[in-house]
Amino acid sequence: MGTSPSATLTFEELNAKTSAETLASARALLLDYGRWVLAQTGAQFCFGSLEKEAETLPASYIEQGGGSLLARVNGEPAGFVAWRAVPGEAAASAWEMKRLWVAPAARGHALGRLLAEAVLERARAAGRSAVYLDTVPASMGAAHRMYLELGFEACAPYNDSPIDGIAWLVKRLG
Repeated sequence: MGTSPSATLTFEELNAKTSAETLASARALLLDYGRWVLAQTGAQFCFGSLEKEAETLPASYIEQGGGSLLARVNGEPAGFVAWRAVPGEAAASAWEMKRLWVAPAARGHALGRLLAEAVLERARAAGRSAVYLDTVPASMGAAHRMYLELGFEACAPYNDSPIDGIAWLVKRLG
């Protein structure tokens, strides 16, 4: 794909009318993300639940009060992000950003930042007060730095993730 400054970036929010081809591309990216996390964290990451998420896209996130986006660079599937209502008492007012992934061949376009910003814009438009996420700075250093640059701050754990070295972050929207 290259890193041409004239690259065309597009985003598609997945829904019930999304084409089978687009859903297949989104599923492939989501599973690529899962394989990468599995390689980074070993058996601590439950790949089986991720496979179920991928299998039922886009419903797997829509049914949890969220959604998902597929990004393309020059027409080619290149990135994925999802969001859902935060489990627990914050569910009515906050989302959790999940599964942000940019394919290695598509890196260099600030696509990860653009996907994260797209979720933040949707959260504001939906009247959400915050967006939460978790990340592992030791293996996801660039993503962690990007989140901090976008205004995310450390917060108390909001889930029971079994991954060692996890950092929980929140961005308050106002």
